[in-house]
Amino acid sequence: MARSFFILYHFSGRRFSDSFRGFFFIPTILALITSLFILFYISSTSNLFTHPQETHLQVLKSALGSSAFSPPSHQFMRVPAETPHLSRGFEFNTKGNYVNNKEVFHDRNLFVENYKEMNRSFKIYCYPHKRDDPFANALLPVDFEPGGNYASESYFKKVLMKSHFITKDPSKADLFFLPFSIARLRHDPRVGVGGIQDFIRDYIFNISQNYPYWNQTGGADHFYVACHSIGRSAMEKADEVKLNAIQVVCSSSYFLSGYIAHKDASLPQIWPRQGDPPDLALSERKKLAFFAGSINSPVRERLLQVWRNDSEISVHFGRLTTPYADELLGSKFCLHVKGFEINTARIADSLYYGCVPVIIANHYDLPFADILNWKSFSIVVATLDIPLLKQVLKGISLNEYLMLQSNVLKVRNHFQWHVSPVDYDAFYMVMYELWLRRSSVRVPLIVLNANFKGKMKCFTPSSWI
Repeated sequence: MARSFFILYHFSGRRFSDSFRGFFFIPTILALITSLFILFYISSTSNLFTHPQETHLQVLKSALGSSAFSPPSHQFMRVPAETPHLSRGFEFNTKGNYVNNKEVFHDRNLFVENYKEMNRSFKIYCYPHKRDDPFANALLPVDFEPGGNYASESYFKKVLMKSHFITKDPSKADLFFLPFSIARLRHDPRVGVGGIQDFIRDYIFNISQNYPYWNQTGGADHFYVACHSIGRSAMEKADEVKLNAIQVVCSSSYFLSGYIAHKDASLPQIWPRQGDPPDLALSERKKLAFFAGSINSPVRERLLQVWRNDSEISVHFGRLTTPYADELLGSKFCLHVKGFEINTARIADSLYYGCVPVIIANHYDLPFADILNWKSFSIVVATLDIPLLKQVLKGISLNEYLMLQSNVLKVRNHFQWHVSPVDYDAFYMVMYELWLRRSSVRVPLIVLNANFKGKMKCFTPSSWI
């Protein structure tokens, strides 16, 4: 009996030991699988693993003298086969049709036709506020010409309120404007950064109690405009605004959970400049690429680490010793690199000074992407491909560069603000983006109240269709 018990104990202990040892292999296997997935993702989204035999030859014409931009005639340069967003003239889209990357508009004729209709019929109702309102400073347009990094927010409201798009009859409105200014609330000592969320929540509650328009759609036909990065967290206590309303914001990143592409729209961050753009015909662009800015993100740290001491790519952190405008005018490519936020005014700066923008900011929903073909006037480089930056830029032929710069000159008027708006400028382009979204209205699903008290009940926004 004792012998049988010993044998049973021996085998049960052995089985326990084997299973116990096998338990330690599970984390190892999971770690191996995770590593393989990471390597697969990197290899599929980056050019770092591009094999030399997978490259194609590109002939570069020698027309820029001794510039490093163009090697001698008939010299071949290897360019990664998957160079990000290079404009190669014609490509195939997902439907197998030709796409002309030389054109700055996706469909110019359609845009012009729709633009005329928008200009004729589009109407917006703005919730009214008086001069003696306690928060008139944040709810009414500024009485001065906006300036600085976040001027786009103030410019839009200032121009909109004087435009023919405003209607005082809510029944004729296509959209409803929520006129609060995030930038102004931020500097208001009564509100400040910490109180913006409460202000927005209370504002939405007040208009929903005093007007019927918000409740009719749960805010789906309402919009607000914000350029400061605080705007993306300002709606945390007003979920209906974040989920339903149209957010016209500068911080337009696919990576942010609060930003919903196609419902929301990207507002270009533009540093206002007086007068006409400079005479670009006189500028000599001897530098391959230029960037200046503070080190406030891992992406910029990587850029500095790789290209700080390069003779062709000029990377500056801190105060410049030369005028910023001269650097932009003297460079072929100007870098927009993600900082604390995905957006900066550098794209508009580049376009203003005729410099081809290079966008190094993953997940950026670029301004006016519904209208403009960004491949025709810019280069997009994945942040992981910063070590390949010079190879990418030198892989662009003279003809391709001239086409890119020519298109830069065609689109830069779309990235300029005017107190008195000019056709197709930034104001009208934002209005067109809103016009495209005017019919994106969610209809609440109405059901009878369970108690049958003769009243109708609306589901919360999460239950809407």
